[in-house]
Amino acid sequence: MIIQGTETLSSFIHIISESLLTPVMILLVIFLIVVILCIGGLINERISRKPISSEDLESLIRNISFSQSPGEIEQYVNESNLFEYQKNVLIKIANNHDIGCEARKALASELISAEETKLIKSTNKTDILVRVGPILGLLGTLIPLGPGLAALGSGDIFSLAEALTVAFDTTVTGLTIGALAYLVSKFKKQWYESDLINLETIAEAELEVLNKK
Repeated sequence: MIIQGTETLSSFIHIISESLLTPVMILLVIFLIVVILCIGGLINERISRKPISSEDLESLIRNISFSQSPGEIEQYVNESNLFEYQKNVLIKIANNHDIGCEARKALASELISAEETKLIKSTNKTDILVRVGPILGLLGTLIPLGPGLAALGSGDIFSLAEALTVAFDTTVTGLTIGALAYLVSKFKKQWYESDLINLETIAEAELEVLNKK
C-alpha cells in the first residue's frame, strides 16, 4: 500500500530508475572494453618488464658503497639494469651531494614519494573499475526486476523472462569487469611495490656514502 501523497514521488523515482537502464548498459560495455585494453597493457608490460635481479641489485649496492665520488655513483647507476625513473631519482640525489645531510635525505624522500604517487595513479583506472563494475552490474540487475515482477503479476511470462535475462547478463558483465580490473591492479601494485623497495634500498646506500663525503 502506497502512502497517500507519495504517488507523484513514486512515479518520478520509477521514471528515473527505468531511464537509468540504458546508460548503465552502455557504461558496462565501455568499461568492459576498457578493462580488456588494460589486460592487454598488463600483458605487454609483463613481457617488456626487465626488473633488476637480486644479484645485480647486490652488486650495485656494493659498488655504490665503495664509490669514491658522486660521479662514480652516477656511472654505476647509469650502467645498471634499473628502470629509467629509478636512475633519474638516484642521479638527482647524487647531483645534490653539496647540500646538507638532512636536506639531502628529505630530497630523496620527496623524489621517491613523487614516483610512488605516479605509479599509484597508473592503477587508479582499474581501482575504480573494481568498485564501479559490480555496482553497475547490481543496478543492471535490479532495474529490470521492477517491470519483470509487474509483468509476472499480469501473467506476462515472456516479459519476465526478458527482464531476468537482462538482469543476469548485466550482473555477469559487472562482476567480470570487477574481477579483471582487480587482477590488473593486483599485479601492477606488486610490481611497483617491489620496484620502490629496490629504489629505497639503493637510495639509502647512496645517502650513506654521500653523508661521509
